[in-house]
Amino acid sequence: MIIRKQEDVTPAVLEAYQNIEDPRLREIVQILVKHLHGFIREAKLREDEFQKACDFIARLGQRTNATHNEVVLMSGSLGVSSLVCLLNNGNMGQTETTYNLLGPFWRMNSPKTESGGTIIRSPTPGPAIFVDCWFKDQKGNPIEGALVDIWHSSPEGFYEQQDPKQADMNLRGQFTTDAKGHFAFRSVKPAGYPIPIDGPVGDLIRASGRHNYRPAHLHFLAFRDGFKTLVSQIYAPDDPVIETDVQFGVTRALLGDYVKHEAGEKAPAGDVEGEWYSLNQTFVMEPGVAKLPRAPIQ
Repeated sequence: MIIRKQEDVTPAVLEAYQNIEDPRLREIVQILVKHLHGFIREAKLREDEFQKACDFIARLGQRTNATHNEVVLMSGSLGVSSLVCLLNNGNMGQTETTYNLLGPFWRMNSPKTESGGTIIRSPTPGPAIFVDCWFKDQKGNPIEGALVDIWHSSPEGFYEQQDPKQADMNLRGQFTTDAKGHFAFRSVKPAGYPIPIDGPVGDLIRASGRHNYRPAHLHFLAFRDGFKTLVSQIYAPDDPVIETDVQFGVTRALLGDYVKHEAGEKAPAGDVEGEWYSLNQTFVMEPGVAKLPRAPIQ
């Protein structure tokens, strides 16, 4: 097709890609072309802005390596990651869901831990937290035999891969749900932390005048045959940035009831000193294929 005017560009591109054999790929490419061309027309994109955009996208790839993915970080910072998650869970975006973002710090082979045990594996000062979890199906029946990974940051805001003071696999553990779909564990209350801003994502964050912090949260990954693998984060409502998460991951369904107990109040363990926290959390797993994600950091 010979192009005579700017309006001809979009139909020419759509025609060029209409013979893609994979029907889903063909659909995605055609929708992408329509929206991308529409964006350029609506923004009246200048040539210098186009060159800057190409450079920005190239820098996302250049900043991505085995220990950091700038593309995924940008996806979160634009709300894309959360939108994809919500559209693919909760009855395909129709209801609230306990599914959430994986994040970059999940690891395979967390230490197997008995219910009620601790995931503190090296000295980690901070308020104790005692967590009780229940896993159910969409009808409210308990799910027995689910393998559940737990991981979170320290009260200083570091995962153990980032912090030489922490032992390997500190603040990590794998539990198995019992006949009631339940298990419990002890840890320390996590803290929020900043995302990296030394790349293109940081340029966008600074341009918007936003902070670059995630609110405190606990990570969960539950695996059980017959169910879609549940990836979740349970957020602490008392975190100062709970309303302004830089990655837009906080949903109403994921606000945990982190109950603060004052010093002197009887705790589940006798060695607790000072204030401590408790959390009771129920998760709903959706039917589907059970498969583990690839660990983001190798």
